[in-house]
Amino acid sequence: MKKRSFGTNRTFVSEVGLGTWQIGGSWGNVEEKTAMQILHTAVDGGISFFDTADVYGDGRSEKFIGKFLKEFSGDIFVATKLGRNQNPGWPGNFTPEAIVKHTEDSLSRLGVERLDLIQLHCIPLEVMADGAVFDVLRDLKRQGKIADFGASVESVEEALLCLEQEGLASLQVIFNIFRQKPIFELFEQAKAKQVSIIARVPLASGLLSGKMGRNTTFGETDHRNFNRDGAAFNVGETFAGIPFEKGVELAQELAALKPEGMTLAQMALRWILDHDAVSVVIPGASRPSQVTDNVAISELPPLSADLHKRIEQFYQEKVAAFIRGPY
Repeated sequence: MKKRSFGTNRTFVSEVGLGTWQIGGSWGNVEEKTAMQILHTAVDGGISFFDTADVYGDGRSEKFIGKFLKEFSGDIFVATKLGRNQNPGWPGNFTPEAIVKHTEDSLSRLGVERLDLIQLHCIPLEVMADGAVFDVLRDLKRQGKIADFGASVESVEEALLCLEQEGLASLQVIFNIFRQKPIFELFEQAKAKQVSIIARVPLASGLLSGKMGRNTTFGETDHRNFNRDGAAFNVGETFAGIPFEKGVELAQELAALKPEGMTLAQMALRWILDHDAVSVVIPGASRPSQVTDNVAISELPPLSADLHKRIEQFYQEKVAAFIRGPY
């Protein structure tokens, strides 16, 4: 597993990480035994970066990671998030008292004395613009409760706003073949300020696995069922904001571009890692075999310059017009 520098301390982390939204229970129920197998498989494969949040299963994901950390003696970088908790909810979540409490709750669930990274979890633009939440995070860093802070955002506008904040370590953005805007409007600015990029939704909620058809169905509690049109939260988090049926069509067409011997998912993940502004990509997994497949991406050769041009053209001509939601 190759590593890349991350954060203000330029810590080296695996370039392929593990997103743990699935094991929190938001993609259907992942049993504890399976969740622990997923975490062990990730580390056995060289993954050293776990991304989680306090609302993934109402703390369930953080608790699984905390249990794993007690069993594992190696070096794991854990990035968590706050700001979307239902207690007290918005706008109460953004008071200094709530931010401190949610930070301390994450510390407790993870069983650590200091958080490697805490990220604002897609909070309202006006709260980011006010800036007071960042003052609280800077104070938590001075106290030693967090090593670094960052922000998970929905749009380039939000990302650029956060880049103005002193001490920002990272930005987590939706970035995949269907969502290429950050390349043109964000990455160079982030690199100039040495702010790390975490790429989330890398397979567009599974569309870029190439395994979905128009008749594919999802469980009642799966966000790909109830949020495909943005009914519950930002539509970009589900299928990267592409209408499902159109996404299936686009993925099938994109598959014709993949190199011989490479799956569509491998091409999609390798494409992300070919951008040097990205520090880590965080595909999720609901079973250990998916982790094994994701780990292998690090050893694949970069895609050719010609293929990158063709993928950019595909996005500009066939994808961009269908993206919904803040971008």
